[in-house]
Order: sequence, then structure tokens, then C-alpha cells
Amino acid sequence: EYTGPPPATAEVQSFKINVWDNLKSMDRCGACHTLDGTQAPMFVRQDDVNLAYSEATPYANLASPSESTLVSKVGGGHNCWEASDTACADIMTTWITAWAGDAVAGGGKNIELRAPVIKDPGSSKAFPEDPGLFASTVHPLLSQYCAACHSTDAQFPQQPYFGDASADVAYDAARQKINLDDPGTSRFVLRLGNEFHNCWGNCSADATVMQNAIEDFAASIDPTPIDPALVTSKALSLIDGIVASGGNRYESNAIATWEFKTGTGLTAFDTSGVEPALNLTLSGNVGWISGWGIQITDGKAQGSTTASKKLHDLIKATGEFSVEAWVVPGNVTQEEARIVSYSAGLGARNFTLGQTLYNYDMAVRSSTADANGMPALSTSDDDEDLQATLQHVVVTYDPVNGSRIFVNGIFTGDADTIGGGSLADWDDTFAFVLGNEVSGDRLWQGNFRLVSIHNRALTDVQIEQNYAAGVGEKFYLLFSVSHLVSVPDAYIIFEVSQFDNHSYLFADPAFISLDPAAAPDNITLKGIRIGINGVETPVGQAYSNLETLLNTAEFVDNRQDLSRLGALIAVQKGAEQDEFFLTFEEIGDHRNVFVDAVPLSPSAPPDTERPSDIGLRTFAEINASMAVATGISVANAAVDQTYQIIRQQLPTVESIEGFLASHQVAIAQLSIEYCNELVNSSALRTGYFEGFDFNASASAAFASSAERNLILNPLLANTVGADLSSQPDAADVRGELNALIDRLTACGSSCPSDRTPTVVKATCAAALGNAALLIQ
Repeated sequence: EYTGPPPATAEVQSFKINVWDNLKSMDRCGACHTLDGTQAPMFVRQDDVNLAYSEATPYANLASPSESTLVSKVGGGHNCWEASDTACADIMTTWITAWAGDAVAGGGKNIELRAPVIKDPGSSKAFPEDPGLFASTVHPLLSQYCAACHSTDAQFPQQPYFGDASADVAYDAARQKINLDDPGTSRFVLRLGNEFHNCWGNCSADATVMQNAIEDFAASIDPTPIDPALVTSKALSLIDGIVASGGNRYESNAIATWEFKTGTGLTAFDTSGVEPALNLTLSGNVGWISGWGIQITDGKAQGSTTASKKLHDLIKATGEFSVEAWVVPGNVTQEEARIVSYSAGLGARNFTLGQTLYNYDMAVRSSTADANGMPALSTSDDDEDLQATLQHVVVTYDPVNGSRIFVNGIFTGDADTIGGGSLADWDDTFAFVLGNEVSGDRLWQGNFRLVSIHNRALTDVQIEQNYAAGVGEKFYLLFSVSHLVSVPDAYIIFEVSQFDNHSYLFADPAFISLDPAAAPDNITLKGIRIGINGVETPVGQAYSNLETLLNTAEFVDNRQDLSRLGALIAVQKGAEQDEFFLTFEEIGDHRNVFVDAVPLSPSAPPDTERPSDIGLRTFAEINASMAVATGISVANAAVDQTYQIIRQQLPTVESIEGFLASHQVAIAQLSIEYCNELVNSSALRTGYFEGFDFNASASAAFASSAERNLILNPLLANTVGADLSSQPDAADVRGELNALIDRLTACGSSCPSDRTPTVVKATCAAALGNAALLIQ
């Protein structure tokens, strides 16, 4: 325990609790950087924390914590206490950010735009589309020596699959590991020669063999020259950009965070800086995504129960929490899939965020729910909030509101009907897991880009702030255009990130100048296209139709926004090698007439059987239709309970070929519940079946056509309709329903006293559950 002089100021106290306390141990910095140690600076000296603060200050950049010397030292491998230098750098950044205080932690860092190195677009070698050349040069080595791990049929497959027996699969995975312009710097060569990874003989000799194979491959590829007719900007690679990640997130109460920056290995590191680190072990078919992320195909990422216990301890202390995740669901057909879970298996959990088709589900163990977190809160079927695209989903929980779900910064509006409660019954023996249940039988397929657990319920403003901050590794690319316009230090700036392993995302283009006195004077800008490795990319040109004037009226704070569109550009060589540039149809006095390529003639359509004009209503459509036909709300408790039970038995696709007998059984169950609620409500049934006497005996209530029509007419009007191009014959339906009434009232005067409402319910269910409601 610290026994020296107390911290002299609030900032020294912040340094102590956020940095000094975390670094003073002997297995971190306390073995050397102390008064009795062997190395200066003495920033963890234990005699006086005020002096330690003075020693640490020159090595910490409080305005931009990630640029601190303390961060670069551990990030470079100096005494890193985790298995990943990147993880240590991220944790150190978190601690220094917390030291800096709320001004940095809550508002993020200010990113300073700086002029890049100016270079012209150059000719470049591009990977051929056909893998034949690769198959005859590099692939034989990879398939022979790397297939034990990096192939789809390995005992324990590890992505990327560049050692796969299929040349097509291997070629797609190997491109980013090969440098066609400088084969000696290819990752395959460096892994053997410098890192001694899986050498099959002498590592130096093996690296030479690999380099020779890549040189043979590259030698047969001719460089692609720049078309001299193009009007181009200067060129940049992704690593020439300015890092735009990490700013403006609210993380003051984050107790566990996974940014998935490592990119290799079987561990996703918790970089929240809150001890103990809840690191996750990747198992099964789980791969890394370029630009920070992991992809769950058939596996999970799970922490130990010991490390998971910090969630139990820190969340129970506040009684509230938030689960935040940037995810890309693999599809919208998954049901009861676990996205984020802190649980013991299928029957017990502290909390779980899951997916059911288009819905996000949240189950929380509390005094108002059972040990399995039931009943869970789900987003509305009709809203279809969950989509198979990148989404920011946040679930907050507090004792007053219970669970609230936010998607892309917006509250979904789904109220937690059981409200909040106490978390006193939480179990500290559970394990935290992503992409599955701890028992491994509730797989969720998709991508994680960031996950964070907070021991406070984030406010609406904080959630909007974190959504606006975005996710993943992002860069600002400043394409110089000063040689094309009469504006000094002029650039077209893009925010660029790796969307996935196969594409870059270009977004938010703007015209800027780094000269504060710059003032564009009605400069024409038209038809921006993105080029990569010497040529304009043939697809993804979202800015080709852009046409505007650069003028002082719209040039605010040295910036004029150009478009809100985004563009996906295919990865060719990888982030370290791909070179980008822009082309223009017109910019200032420079013009290049762009001629669209002659479109290919469409091939003859396949001679297939014409699909049916008749389809099925899906589960949500059936539920909504029954609600409209009866006037009973879909939110009715009895109706909703039945719907939740049988909705998986209702059609999920509209194809008539998918009809099953079980569909009709489920429809019958749901229609019975709707009609039961309609008839049991005296107010609703009086308005619906106006004039009918529900208190009369069955023999009297249905004695004549006039009495029966009081039931049949509103049912036919609401369930069959009129004047439609295709519909059941109303007379036939009326005859069937009359026959049903005859059978149900055959008991005559001996019928039970409650037979009249029972007959109405049955007749209503028969009309509501008929094929007219299912078919569309």
C-alpha cells in the first residue's frame, strides 16, 4: 500500500488511480522505473507519487493519449504484460485517457489534419483474375507446407486458407500476403526468414525458396501504366493516411472492451484497463477481419469464469449496466442465437443479447424475471430493426426502466413490460461469451467489430455519441489537388476504412484546404472516380455523378462537404500495398471526357418454370391481418403469448411451394385466440356483431337466417372481402359456415348454456383461419 505524501492536486490523484496503481507492480514497471530501480524515468517510484507524477508527465500526451511515449514503448514490445503488444498499447492508452480526465475521455481526441507526402500515381502490377499463374508458382509451396493449419480441411482450420488444396480458395486468401512490386517484403517471405514460422528446413533457405516462387509469379505480370488522358490527384496508400479512429467515444464507465485489433492468434484482448482483463479465447471456426474485427462462422469467443466475475461484481455494485456492440449479423434467419451472453448454458444467465430473425432480444436475470432472464424483451416484428448489415446495438438496463434497446443511436420504442428490478440474484460463476452459448448450442453467425460492457446505463446522448464515433480502423486520406486548382494546400479528403477482408469503405468526401486564408472562387468539380493501382476501379464509383461548385459560401471552416454517399472498393493487394488516387471529369480548368463502356448484351433468360402468382403471407403479416380483421390489438397479452409460441410454426417465406400442414395448424391456433378475445369482450363483440343476442340459447340465437347473418355478414366482410380479382366465393364460404353452425347447434334445447358464444367463437375462427387470410 502507498504510504508516501498524499497527491498534491486532483490531477496527481487522477494519475495515481489510473496509471500509477496499474503500473507499479513488479511484473509491469515496478521492477525498473522506481527509486531503487535500474532505469529512468522513475514514474512508478513508491516513496512520493507527486515526484512519480513529475517523472511521468513528459512521457504522456494528455491531449492525444495514443501518441504518448508510454504507449509507443509498450506497443513496441517493451515489457508488455499481455501476449499482444497491441493490446498493451491499447490498455496503456485507456489508462492515460482516464488520467487526462473527462475532457478527453468523454469528448474524444481532436484529430489534426497534416499534409501527406506528395507523390504521383505510379504504374503497378495487379493480380490477374485467373489463379492459373499462382497455381504453378506459389501455390505448390503453400499447399505442401501450410495446409496442416491454413486449409479448410485441416484438423484445426486457421484462417486465412492460403494453404488450401483448391487454388481458387488459396489464391483469394494469399493475395494480401504477396507483394508483386517487391517480393522480398511479402509476408510469406518475412514469416519464414525473420519470424521463423513453420519452416520446413533451414528458415533462411526456405525464405529464399518462397521469395523465388513469388518473383517467378510477379515476373509474368506486366505493370499497368496510368492512362495519360486522366486528370488525377496525387496518390496515397492507406498507411499514408491520418488515423481517425478512437475519437469521441464515451467510455467513462466501460468495465470491459474488445476492439479486436490484434488480427492474429486465438485471443481477443480486453483493453478497458479495468482489472482483471477479461480476455476471450477464440475456438472453432472464428477468423479475424481486416480493419479490426472477428467473424463467427461456427464457434465462439469465451472468457474464463474467474475473469468474468468482474462483470458480476462491478455491475451489482451499481445495479445497472449497458451492453454495446458493433455487429454485422450474418443473416436474418437465425433464431434463438446468442450474440453477447453472460451465462451458464441454456437454462441460466445473468444477461443475454440475442437474435431471433429480424429481432434483437434481451434477457436479464432480476427480481422481476426468472433465473433464465425470462420474460425477455424483443424488438417489434413489424419494425425489423435487426438487419444483416453493420449495426450499432446498445441495450441499457436500470432498476426503473428495465431494458431499453437502441439501434444505430435510436431508441426502438419497445417498452419493457416487466420493468426493472434488483440484480442481487446474479451468479458469479457464469462465463462471458460472444457468438454462442457457453454450452456451444446457440450459434450466432456474423461479425463483431467492437463490444463494450458498461456498469452504468448509458444516456441517449452518450449512445448517440458512440454511434457517431463509428467503429474500426479508419483513416483520413488527403488527396492533393493543389496542382489542379488555384487554392493553396487543397485536398479532397475521404474517411477510409477496411469494411471487411475484401473491400475498403470510402465515405464523407469533402474539399478542404490546410491554408486558413484559402477561399475557393466558383471552381467547377464534376465526376469524381476512385483509382487503385494505376486504373479506375470498374465498380463502386458512387461519386461519378457528382457535380458542384467550390465556393466561399459553402466553404465553412476550410471545408466544403461533397457527398453523404459511401463507396465500397475491392481490395487488390492489401492495405499496405494498394495505392489510391482520384480522377476527375472536370476540376477547375482541367477536363477529361469520360465515355461509359458499351454495356454487354444481356444473355437470353433461362427457360425456367414461371413462379406462381400466388404466395403466402409470412408470420408477421398473418398476425397483423388477424388483428385488422378482428379489431384485437397484436399487443393483447393472450394473443401475443400464443403468437410468441407458434410464430416459428408460421410461414417465414412467401413461396407457395413452402406451404406445410403445420402452417395451417398454427393459423388455426392463432385465429381461435383472436376470436376468443373478441367474443369474451362484451364491448368489442357488441360493436362487431351488432344486434346479436349472446344471452339467447343456441337453438334460439341461430334459429333463422336473419340471426345467423348478424354473425356471418361482418365475418365475411372482414375475412373474405369484396370486389377482389381473386377471392373465395362468398356464397360457398357462407354455406360452409352455416353447415358448421348446424353441426354445433344440433343439440337443440339440450345444448349447454354457454353454447351460443362458443358457436360464435368457432364460426369466427373458421372464417378467420381460412385460406383467404393465408394466401396472397
